[in-house]
Amino acid sequence: MFFSPLSLATKYNYLDDKFTAAYKWLAETDLDNTPVGSYPICEGVTANVQEYNTFPAEEGSFETHDAYFDIQYVISGKEQFGYCKREGLVLKKDVPENDVKFYEEPALSGTVLLLPGDMIVVAPEDAHKPRVAADGPEFVRKVVVKVKL
Repeated sequence: MFFSPLSLATKYNYLDDKFTAAYKWLAETDLDNTPVGSYPICEGVTANVQEYNTFPAEEGSFETHDAYFDIQYVISGKEQFGYCKREGLVLKKDVPENDVKFYEEPALSGTVLLLPGDMIVVAPEDAHKPRVAADGPEFVRKVVVKVKL
């Protein structure tokens, strides 16, 4: 799945060498047996294998990144992935050393149900709320690939 306003679809090349290297790594790696950790793919692209339990939506925050795209790929489990535009959000906390900003809950937002094998590409202009429980807390294995601008 690729979800984007047209202005961003034409601003970025989602088939750039860095993105295609990430897609190839996701397709060719035995993700069920890859330990939790960080894996360099190529210059400016790193995969981070994660495991966690999802939580109620009110316990999470929308976040953005300035220097990286996220490609979030679910290996197992499911989560309700929050999405809204970054523009107009109220900043709650900035953690520049981790390239992440957290925001107050917006008045309007949407979600996408991510199931095993699903991925979503999140641009710096997108705010997202990961790790949200779909129908109750659940264990999730996921890869978050960071693609440097």
